[in-house]
Amino acid sequence: MPDPDPNTPRPGSAGADRTAATSAATKAASAPLPVVEGPYLRDILDQPAALHRAARGLRDVPSLAGLKRKLADGALRRVVLTGMGSSLYALYPLHLALSRHGTDSFWVETSELLLGFETLCRPDTLLVAVSQSGESVEIVNLLSRAAAFGHVLGVTNRENSPLGLHAGTRLLLHAGAEATVACKSYVTTLAVLHWLGAGLCGDDPAKALGDLEAATPAVADYLDRWREHVAELIPWTEGIQSVFVTGRGESLATAGTAGLILKESTRRHAEGMSGAAFRHGPLEMAGPRALVLVYAGDERVSRLNRRLAEDVNRHGGRAAVVADDVASGPVFTLPPTAPALRPITEILPAQMLSIALAARDGREAGRFERASKITTTE
Repeated sequence: MPDPDPNTPRPGSAGADRTAATSAATKAASAPLPVVEGPYLRDILDQPAALHRAARGLRDVPSLAGLKRKLADGALRRVVLTGMGSSLYALYPLHLALSRHGTDSFWVETSELLLGFETLCRPDTLLVAVSQSGESVEIVNLLSRAAAFGHVLGVTNRENSPLGLHAGTRLLLHAGAEATVACKSYVTTLAVLHWLGAGLCGDDPAKALGDLEAATPAVADYLDRWREHVAELIPWTEGIQSVFVTGRGESLATAGTAGLILKESTRRHAEGMSGAAFRHGPLEMAGPRALVLVYAGDERVSRLNRRLAEDVNRHGGRAAVVADDVASGPVFTLPPTAPALRPITEILPAQMLSIALAARDGREAGRFERASKITTTE
């Protein structure tokens, strides 16, 4: 495909002509969008309802005071957080919260936990295992060692799955059936883990639940404009061959998941990594055929991340900043939520990008041809 017109404004870049961007989006929106509206898109649009179900389900969960007390008195000395793919990435904000609270927290991919972390499989370890299906091969293998841990807390979408049946404490996502790529199961995992973090770290779970309920209409408002968002993105994806997604802190969960779902849903090259890691080599790929989606994050890292976007653009690349200020443009402006819930809204622009990239290729986004929803072969 030809390189994009150099006069086309870059989304989220400093000095972009907002009038030209609005004109491009309006023109694209006036023509029929080449979007195949399949099950993946329908799952994306169901995310507000899924978040509502997850929050409602948390109201019926028994108190976590017993686990909190065991962590406080040393009966449980550490927490091991494990999952695969987006389930693992969703655990990263909880890992940061526990670490900041002074709890020894280990964030380990389940396949690796099975191989070389025997010293963590102890009676004074709380295992938090996340699997949307509850029956991925690695989780099933780990459950055969469940007796070695002091307590197993399982987070899953399926009550009667191996994880749902064998966890000492079970937290359900209530996301509903999901066709292929994790979207509504991912945001509900973030929601449930946010509530769990409040309970384990001594914060108010009721407040955490209230914040979740307040975030739901914000997500709904953003997704109500999905056609406009996709129309805005299609001109900017002309000529793109690679996508990089960067973030720091809690946004690292978004970067990892976005890189994964872009590969799954579009079959294009995409990578998620920290903004710092991008400077250690991948910056060499900055150019007109690479799009870098930069998550601004909180005030501790926003300046660094915005400078990365400026540097990518200065080197002739295309970088878009995802932030909570309107200067980013509509598709990259995050709907307002409590700061701790930013990862839930951050994934939305990446989902829109996946629809736009698939539309450009004439594909149905999220349609699996080789992978399966549940991985049963190690």
